[in-house]
Amino acid sequence: MDSQMLEQVTAEVRRAGARMAETFTGTHLLTTRQDFVEAIAAADARVLEVLREPLLALRPQAGWVEDELDDGPLPAGEWWVVDPVEGAINYVHGIDEWAVTATLVRDGEPLLTVVHLPLTQTTYTAVRGGGAHQDGRRLSASGKTELQGALVGTGQASPRETASTWQLIGRTLTAMMGASGVTRVSVPPTLQLIHVAAGRSDVFWQHSAVRSGLLAGALLVSEAGGTITDLHGGPWTLDSSDFLAAAPGVHGEAVSVLSAAV
Repeated sequence: MDSQMLEQVTAEVRRAGARMAETFTGTHLLTTRQDFVEAIAAADARVLEVLREPLLALRPQAGWVEDELDDGPLPAGEWWVVDPVEGAINYVHGIDEWAVTATLVRDGEPLLTVVHLPLTQTTYTAVRGGGAHQDGRRLSASGKTELQGALVGTGQASPRETASTWQLIGRTLTAMMGASGVTRVSVPPTLQLIHVAAGRSDVFWQHSAVRSGLLAGALLVSEAGGTITDLHGGPWTLDSSDFLAAAPGVHGEAVSVLSAAV
């Protein structure tokens, strides 16, 4: 992936983000579940109207994935994994924690990603082997060496989780609260992972795997010098059932705490 490709993708993602910022009010009139389902679908469609065609034109050979709740491995070859509004549940409820993301994946590995936060005009980018950046400034994972006092976070992968996954979240959250003392629980995962990549937080873990929520952050964190594995410390892939991103100095301790709780 060259710098020109990254610049082109960044420009398109920013353009889509600007379109969404125009309609963000910070309030909502939702009253039923159907209301927010329809509002999310409308928000996604608004982004895809301006983002899908330009990205496919950049890589005509690439496939396309736009369902933010899709999980599991991708077929061989190149794929665009796009979350039109990462954090759409926040967007439609008037909360400002949302972004537009686009990640190019080849044979299951993220190669390039752009995460744009339109309301703050902040853009995170990464290219495999080229480092991770925030608005052109190189990012580095935290230098923390112990979990006590570390800032850690988790969240819900999707609304479709089962009771067994909720129980796992509860056990691991309780364990990490005891080990670190400071925890965050929020969605979407990408907006926690950019903080791990930037060294502002130290650990993020998640049960279950939703491609669009993890691929962008996984590349950002790894290119910032962080460590990406599953909760047992093994290699993370799109076929994994859980996910861990951590600063290198606390990764081993995080694995010990989390693996004992699952």
